[in-house]
Amino acid sequence: MRLAKRLAHAGVASRRAAERLIAEGRVTLAGEVVTDPARDVGEDDALALDGRAVAGTERRVCYAVNKPVGVVSTARDTHGRRTVTELVDAGGLRLYPVGRLDADSAGLIVLANLLTHPRYEVPKTYRVRLAGGRVGEPALARLRAGVELEDGPTAPAKVRRLGPAELEVSISEGRNRQVRRMCEAVGHPVLELTRVGFGTLRLGRLRPGEHRRLEQAEIDRLRTEALS
Repeated sequence: MRLAKRLAHAGVASRRAAERLIAEGRVTLAGEVVTDPARDVGEDDALALDGRAVAGTERRVCYAVNKPVGVVSTARDTHGRRTVTELVDAGGLRLYPVGRLDADSAGLIVLANLLTHPRYEVPKTYRVRLAGGRVGEPALARLRAGVELEDGPTAPAKVRRLGPAELEVSISEGRNRQVRRMCEAVGHPVLELTRVGFGTLRLGRLRPGEHRRLEQAEIDRLRTEALS
């Protein structure tokens, strides 16, 4: 693991702030000053900041949450709206959302105690209810082939029909409101959108507002698939 990342995971500072601390010569490895933030270090290496030992890497804790409509997927909100982190009592542990869902969308979101960012290529699966009547084969074919949007063409989506005007859509890109814009582009605006999958993790039987703590095996799969 890179030195700056190790410091960030240990809760010393954000990765960018850790890079500054390293550049200032305030971090030592086995008693020697290290100024390269990309230096490879192990979890058991003896690190110190300003002469004080740095604890080992904090254990990752993750929760699966079914975000209701109207709740924002941020750690805090300047407009006083309810945030997704308020849905989980983590015993004082600070949690961060992994990825985003619009306030008017519902479904699966992951909360973790370590700052992390989802890789864009991880599949995200949505159940969408659409306006405009039955979704015809031409519209399905366009979604599966990729749709031209104002910010460029999308990658092909995996699409499965659930009903005349209800689809399951899986994408691996991370554009803003992408599924809504794709469906509108083929003539079927979204009436209701729920994320039901994030990589191999599934929403399951969680009801709106409910959460569950992930098992270590699930966290390990998520780290492999989706977390950088």
